[in-house]
Amino acid sequence: MTSDQHSHDPLLDALPADPRIVELGQPLFTGMPCSPNHPGFRMVLARRHGDMTRPDGGSAANETIITGGHVGTHIDALSHVSHNGKLHGGVDAAEAQTGGAFSAHGAEHTPAMVTRGVLLDVAAAHGTDTLPGGYGVTAADLQSAAHAGGAEPRPGDVALVRTGWARHFDDATAYLGKESGVPGITEEAGAWLAARGVRAVGSDTTACEQIQPGRGHSVLPVHRLLLVEHGIYIMEHLALEDIAATGRHAFLFVVAPLRIVGGTGSPVRPVAVLP
Repeated sequence: MTSDQHSHDPLLDALPADPRIVELGQPLFTGMPCSPNHPGFRMVLARRHGDMTRPDGGSAANETIITGGHVGTHIDALSHVSHNGKLHGGVDAAEAQTGGAFSAHGAEHTPAMVTRGVLLDVAAAHGTDTLPGGYGVTAADLQSAAHAGGAEPRPGDVALVRTGWARHFDDATAYLGKESGVPGITEEAGAWLAARGVRAVGSDTTACEQIQPGRGHSVLPVHRLLLVEHGIYIMEHLALEDIAATGRHAFLFVVAPLRIVGGTGSPVRPVAVLP
């Protein structure tokens, strides 16, 4: 066998020689927007250079990180939401959460994904940079965005819904939308996505679904529909402005959740890979 035959790999050969990587996640920093339902992100240097110096003059710094599993760009495990006491597949939630962690549907079972990603740019389809607070994205909106982008979700895809709300990420008050509400998909739109067999749904907002002004996270029908009824993972706090600016609506999507045993979610760093 020649060296060329040894190096031939159909999967690697299919990748562009110099791929463009587009970040789809938000940076993590102390004070970043965080739902009041979750402990916020905190990072502090636990050791600074010079606190301890080795005989050869070397020194090292490190940090302590405290965060909830649903803070910043993250993915919901199937243990995150129950309905009438049941998790996805009819698993009894109370029985599964004993011992301080989930014995079923924990974050360690959330798969890494290397698949087709589809950007459904609803804001662009409406001719605006950002949808209004509290706007409910309908199935017709998703269909319109898919038509405009020339890419409709297929079975196994990851569907990313852009509302433009990530433009508010540097203003925690505006981004969390306590007074204005937050745009997001409605239950009808969630059913449209589920019918297309997507593997995961992501959004550039705090809760993925519509949060009406003054309502907060009182009910989460899209979480019930996707996580509990269909076993479809949800990603939130995505950064979709850069991928929208490329004009590409279909791309290679890559994400790898942390294998947090018994957890209900995991921070992630999703990327789009473009030629």
